[in-house]
Amino acid sequence: MRLTAERALARTVGAVSRLAGRGGGTTLPGKLLWKLDPGAIDLLAAKLREGSVLVSATNGKTTTTAMAAAILRPEHRLAHNSSGANLVSGVASTLLRAGDAELGLFEVDEGALPEVTARVKPRTLLLSNLFRDQLDRYGELELVAARWRVAVESLDAQLVVNGDDPQVGDLAREGSVVFGLDDPAHARPALQHAADSKYCLRCGTPYDYAAAYVGHLGDYRCPNCGHSRPPLDIRATDIELHGLDGSSFTLRSPAGDARVSLTLPGLYNVYNALAAASLSIALDIAPTTVAARLRDFSAAFGRFERISVGDKRLLMLLIKNPAGANEAIRTLVDAGSPRVAVIALNDEIADGRDVSWIWDVDFEPLLDNLDTLVATGSRAAELALRFAYAGLARERIEVVPSLERALDRGLELTPASGELTLLPTYTAMLALRRVVASRGHVSNYWETAA
Repeated sequence: MRLTAERALARTVGAVSRLAGRGGGTTLPGKLLWKLDPGAIDLLAAKLREGSVLVSATNGKTTTTAMAAAILRPEHRLAHNSSGANLVSGVASTLLRAGDAELGLFEVDEGALPEVTARVKPRTLLLSNLFRDQLDRYGELELVAARWRVAVESLDAQLVVNGDDPQVGDLAREGSVVFGLDDPAHARPALQHAADSKYCLRCGTPYDYAAAYVGHLGDYRCPNCGHSRPPLDIRATDIELHGLDGSSFTLRSPAGDARVSLTLPGLYNVYNALAAASLSIALDIAPTTVAARLRDFSAAFGRFERISVGDKRLLMLLIKNPAGANEAIRTLVDAGSPRVAVIALNDEIADGRDVSWIWDVDFEPLLDNLDTLVATGSRAAELALRFAYAGLARERIEVVPSLERALDRGLELTPASGELTLLPTYTAMLALRRVVASRGHVSNYWETAA
């Protein structure tokens, strides 16, 4: 009876928040439930007849979980935190709305993973990558990896892990599903300077890389002690990147092979799709079915999202740390760099107060074709300084701290039928989408996710 009353109160709070036009309806009910009775989350999760599946990573977890939802939904009634609310409160809010759901599919913040796993007790756990991110909030990634290791050791669940990440691949145990890329033609010639897990977990010697794909993700081996990428159970081979028009790869697994075609660009989205495919195969979905259901998948909000605004179009790509930003830039440059870009840098709690990470981003490849940079957000001045040091002429840099005015300025500089590139950090992305939604060009993300 107590749980019933708590659920009713939390749902009422969420409904009021949504009616007020605020996205808090995706987290506020869960926050209230968490305060009233933390154990209620455990009870709600236990009601899911088919249990729960968790997905965590530094980069790509929203897109990966959305891909997994597209694959799994025809077979399972899902409770999915599709708004991207991935802390304990977001998972709790989703459980409150679960209704007749059978299977929980939850994206989980990498810092919240130990708490969520302890309460939800997942049947399957997908761990995709760990990159340096929000140092003021998480600390160095080795600390996050250590917390993950403790959480996994006490967990009775099947693991699906990215073997290309040394910290994540090392969590594999008997019965784990290990996935990774196997196409050296798409590897970088060397690790980028901002790569994170460069040193052997066993002895501290720098890894040798036969192939480095995204940041430190790749085919690594320690020349001193021999610690190396674990054998891959599921692989992406024969990768093709089609600029901004999409990508494709051959999915190879013990359950069979399939050609996967995506509308999403970039090697990082191949990783996202491979992760979602590996999770789905672990849940007994056939590779050919995986490929069919990913064919028309469109990006999660703010992650390679195209929005029509009159006779122009916005291309929004979330950036939030060096590895993710470098891959977004790599994809843009491969397709032809934009002439005008609005880059938004905020320093709210959800972004991380420390914005020094922008100095590890390789913005320089954008400069050859860039006529105007509109720097915006609460830390617009620091962003402008970074581009000045990169070599962009001062007269080509405009500092417009107001996100709405910066968006209007970018649209003003974009020719008719043209596309404006937006590269925002997380809270800036949400704010820019609210502006565009208020003008009737797109739905609010919480309405889309509801």
